[in-house]
Amino acid sequence: MVISLPIKVLAIDNDGYHLQASIIINGKKANVIIDTGASRTVFDKERIKKFVKQKAEKITDKLSTGLGTNSMESHQVVISSMKIGRLKLKDYETVLLDLSHVNRSYEQIKLKPVDGVLGSDILRKHKAVIDYGKKKMRLIA
Repeated sequence: MVISLPIKVLAIDNDGYHLQASIIINGKKANVIIDTGASRTVFDKERIKKFVKQKAEKITDKLSTGLGTNSMESHQVVISSMKIGRLKLKDYETVLLDLSHVNRSYEQIKLKPVDGVLGSDILRKHKAVIDYGKKKMRLIA
């Protein structure tokens, strides 16, 4: 099944663009950035509390890198239901990071805060194709 997800192309203060989409986590709307360069899908360790009641488990043996910072301590949690358009993912194990630096930057340029980053683990698995002209992302379920 081919899924077409609407995306927004956000201008980042004359410094490029970010792609934004809305997804549903456990029945609640979440704001995510699509990042083809991110190896994994991650969510903000504070903002995830709106969607998941389970306490996050600390990952003690490794640190996550990227997202404009040095190494960061990470946690993980299981999202029981995540919908990306009509694509439904169950019991998705995800990593939680501190994305407050991203949200501070977004606040300065008057953009909505992000709950997470949709990364290449999901994008590759579901053969994502981004169409900037139509402002759509195609996924295969």
